[in-house]
Amino acid sequence: MRPIGTFVVRPKLPPALERLRELAVNLRWCWNHDTLQLFRRLDSDLWEASGHNPIRMLGMISQERLEAAAADEAFLANLDRVAAQEREYLAAGTNWFKRNFPRAGRPLVAYFSAEFGLTESLSIFAGGLGILAGDHLKSASDLGVPIVGVGLLYQQGYFRQQLNSAGWQQEIYEDNDFATLPLAVERQPDGSPLLVAVSFPGREVYAQVWRAQVGRVPLYLLDTNIGANADPSDRDVTDQLYGGDTEMRLKQEMVLGIGGYRALEALGLEPTVYHMNEGHSAFLALEHIRRLMARSGLSFAEARVLAEVSLVFTTHTPVPAGHDYFSPELMRQYFHDYAEQLGISWTEFLRLGHSRPAHAHEPFCMTALALRLSASSNAVSRLHGATTRKMWQSMWPGIPTAEIPIGHVTNGVHFQSWISHDMDQLYERYLGPRWREEPGDQKLWRKALSIPDEELWRTHERRRERLVAFARQRLLAQLKRRGVPEAEIEAARDVLDSRALTIGFARRFATYKRATLFLKDPARLAAILNNPQRPVQIIFAGKAHPRDKEGKELIHEIASLIRQPEFRQRVVFIENYDMEVARYLVQGSDVWLNTPRRPNEACGTSGMKAAANGVLNLSTLDGWWDEAWADAGEEGPFIGWAIGRGETYESDQQQDAAEAEALYEVLERDVIPTFYERNPQGLPKRWIARMKSAIANLCHIYNSHRMVRQYTESFYLVAHAKRALMAAEGAARARSQAAWRERIQAFWPEVRIEEVTADLPERFEVGEQLRVRARIFLGSLSPEEVVVELYCGRVDAEGRFVEPVTVPMRAGNREGEFWLYEGCYGPCATSGLLGYTVRVLPNHPDLTSAFLPGYVTWAAP
Repeated sequence: MRPIGTFVVRPKLPPALERLRELAVNLRWCWNHDTLQLFRRLDSDLWEASGHNPIRMLGMISQERLEAAAADEAFLANLDRVAAQEREYLAAGTNWFKRNFPRAGRPLVAYFSAEFGLTESLSIFAGGLGILAGDHLKSASDLGVPIVGVGLLYQQGYFRQQLNSAGWQQEIYEDNDFATLPLAVERQPDGSPLLVAVSFPGREVYAQVWRAQVGRVPLYLLDTNIGANADPSDRDVTDQLYGGDTEMRLKQEMVLGIGGYRALEALGLEPTVYHMNEGHSAFLALEHIRRLMARSGLSFAEARVLAEVSLVFTTHTPVPAGHDYFSPELMRQYFHDYAEQLGISWTEFLRLGHSRPAHAHEPFCMTALALRLSASSNAVSRLHGATTRKMWQSMWPGIPTAEIPIGHVTNGVHFQSWISHDMDQLYERYLGPRWREEPGDQKLWRKALSIPDEELWRTHERRRERLVAFARQRLLAQLKRRGVPEAEIEAARDVLDSRALTIGFARRFATYKRATLFLKDPARLAAILNNPQRPVQIIFAGKAHPRDKEGKELIHEIASLIRQPEFRQRVVFIENYDMEVARYLVQGSDVWLNTPRRPNEACGTSGMKAAANGVLNLSTLDGWWDEAWADAGEEGPFIGWAIGRGETYESDQQQDAAEAEALYEVLERDVIPTFYERNPQGLPKRWIARMKSAIANLCHIYNSHRMVRQYTESFYLVAHAKRALMAAEGAARARSQAAWRERIQAFWPEVRIEEVTADLPERFEVGEQLRVRARIFLGSLSPEEVVVELYCGRVDAEGRFVEPVTVPMRAGNREGEFWLYEGCYGPCATSGLLGYTVRVLPNHPDLTSAFLPGYVTWAAP
């Protein structure tokens, strides 16, 4: 039986408490300690029972408790202060963006992501990608960057994890109750919900638009579970995050990219920059082109040029299996008519999603689509950038890997979301309040070195005690749910030791993250954990993807180990890893363990959260830790410990064995002795010094304020300015460049380097120059349409360039049908074997990258 109508019941707040509703509907509360404390003060038990959701909490609280709060002068004074702070924050009289870019025009960035991790009570995220997206919006809000978010509102979101009595992961899906979440339906002028349509085969599928307010930033979320969709399968499109089969994934990404673009248009918003966080939203690039064609009367080629300057793409996935591929047959089913609207052939359409131009029948890749249509693309750490350039080199044939136009912006974390209240207050006292607003100020973080040892250590000890209490509480609940004997429950009340060295390991259980590397030698591990003078304990948490059998086996292996008597008191697995569990772990552990198999970790931001709380990192050299380690240098300041030195091995088995041994060695020889080395006052002086050094040398870099500032300065404002330039005068420059590209495509096969000569004396010494001349046939192209470069540098034993440099060559006289070019390299600074060659590239003043895929001509060896 279904109801014939629905309505929402709102809590009846006394007039004096109405401002609570205003605070509850803006997600700023999830990173503002004062607002969080206010809701906890209202009713701490209900705060926990509501899943840290103030909207739900206000609906659960008794009228008697509300009336008592309305009569409590101290509570009302606290409410006044918090509400005034939020009003001042939202008014944004001044902020970083306004101060630094007062004449930037009116940029607007649309940030698209398949998931957003803002708070545990809004379950529309699975892991690191979503948490990063949430932190991005929070920092954009704090900095005043003009940005809007676009995502999907999942009815069930990601699964809740439980382990059965045998230790196997079970997935439980629970519906999100949108009526009790900090969400609002966007409405049309007549009051009806705002809907957008996306064409599926033979029908239109509709999505309703919701808004979550993230401080100053609106996040728009699309929901297909509405009556306007007659087919139940269409209502299920936004049912589960990463749920369903390949076709369901395609549908979700159509709604996200195409539907999200249309939602912004329906809202009257005109973004000047579109940022795609991973390839899931890449269809927005096609929709952007289609709409530019319709609005401005441009051809596909012209609209593509105009669109790409405003597109920014960030990839997070160094593992090939992590990218979305769709078969040509499935793409034809959903996009054949769309290709006709773009005015291109089906072959041309499919080629947009091919990573290897010579393979006409390969699947359609969303990452390839985003890379091909975006003027700016980046990875999320320095090492990930190198890995990504190598992974997608086939899209730029003939271009050396190091020059593939994919840069990097290393991820960061939003400190106020992850730093404990205790550490927040400690930083307030010794760093000053500016640490929240300017976390990228290195001088400010140097003040951490002056925090009194005892204060820092006692603050950290309180967080470890709370972590241990939380872990015990969760473990007891897990065991009671499984129905274990009472004796086992009683034994669990004493697991862990609030004074013991505590290692945290929490992340997605993918095989390359090697959650069980620590367990390679169980006997040695047992000896480490159970040393009576220097005990060690480890707390695990994390989910495996529902279809990842190997990831589930890793969890089962840990669960089986915990049942053994020698590990039962020292190892705990906390079920249902979410933001709450993450906060307890990154705030209360002593050591943050990370063991990915290099180079498969894109970034790994959990270690940044730990470092900001004074937790020391112990990690293989992958992702951000490789970058931090290299920047610190072997003789530089202490920032943590490395497992190995980034060596390469012949097999995964050899790598795992070597790095497990290295992990045990660093624990036994350095980590554990340093932690338990105490002065007469009971303080681990060397450990505390290392905590301070890590805080002082890592926090100013690895925060999301620095990350968003970098995106704004290097990507958003550049794209905004280029888009305005290309769109001016009826998109004249876009039209001109499109015509030029057609010329390049038609005539580039004619280009050839006929002859290269060099002035090489018998003895070439340090300090001399190399002069090179080239005879080049350009055919129908002019010297202004190309750039000719001398490519020179050291050569290794296999005849490959090492750190080459390029020098422009000057066009000289014409000799018949050939142009003569000349260039010089030097003076040579070092001795050794060097090599040189010459290449020709297309050249246009409005090119956003030096390289057009497929267009480079090298001198024949």
